Amino acid sequence: MRLAIGLGCDRGTPEATVEACLHAALAQAGAQIAQVAVAASIEAKQDEAAFLSLAARHGWPLRWYAAAQLAAVPVPNPSETVLRYMGTPSVSEAAALLAAGAADASALLVEKHRLRGPDGRNATVSIARIPQGTSDSGG
Repeated sequence: MRLAIGLGCDRGTPEATVEACLHAALAQAGAQIAQVAVAASIEAKQDEAAFLSLAARHGWPLRWYAAAQLAAVPVPNPSETVLRYMGTPSVSEAAALLAAGAADASALLVEKHRLRGPDGRNATVSIARIPQGTSDSGG
């Protein structure tokens, strides 16, 4: 099984916090980090150091989606706060689903898993199953 991860965080969240959140989400799904094929987030986070470093270290392609693309994806845990600040009610869940090429939210193995780091900054990770026969070579 191949997985897509959707990433969200407060601006400047340390990589260690994002990674701890990811490992907790993978554990919840009974999945291994080796199964992750792609990571994704919102375009506004294209310069988020933790995301760039994590993807580079694991060799994952990073997909970036516009707020409007993310807002069009029905998700189980929309957030008014995220909508107010990012222009979409979901970043991590919607990004995971889009990156997985999934038809609907039933592909989510882990819904919005949130972790507050020791510095008080939050990371969120969502994990979606990539349907078999789907290529992740798009770009």
